[in-house]
Amino acid sequence: MSIKLAVPCLLLLSTGMAGAAESLPDGIAAPGESLVLRVHAEGAQVYECKAAADGKLAWVFREPIATLLSDGKTAGRHYAGPNWELADGSAVIGKAVGNAPGATPADIPWLKLEVTARRGSGTLTPVTTVQRINTHGGKLDGSCDKAGEFRSAPYSADYVFLKKG
Repeated sequence: MSIKLAVPCLLLLSTGMAGAAESLPDGIAAPGESLVLRVHAEGAQVYECKAAADGKLAWVFREPIATLLSDGKTAGRHYAGPNWELADGSAVIGKAVGNAPGATPADIPWLKLEVTARRGSGTLTPVTTVQRINTHGGKLDGSCDKAGEFRSAPYSADYVFLKKG
């Protein structure tokens, strides 16, 4: 096998996109739902330094900012809401209803999100559930010293869009 062929195969395996039927943790599984779209996201999780109830400053998650990629090309974007918006004009907003830990302590959790709203018409129109899996990075550690300061942590993940039936 040549290196040129091996690298794409390794990339598919490392992003978990090689197999369609993955075994997912119970907290994010969606039995009875079928695949609409699967994309890879590259971006950042943005945090803000805020005072907690006890008055101590801590990093608090604010929003995701990511590019959604399909076959190596930009397919859309992911941002606060959480919103997923595709280039075809379709978009969904979700609400977390389940989670599972990431592979390492530095990885944000895997999520199951229920679609609460839709916009436009296109690929995402029938979507009822979004899963965030194969996360890498995204957690921010360390202390914050100044309220109102922002910091981001790079992350990547795969987003799986499902519909009932």
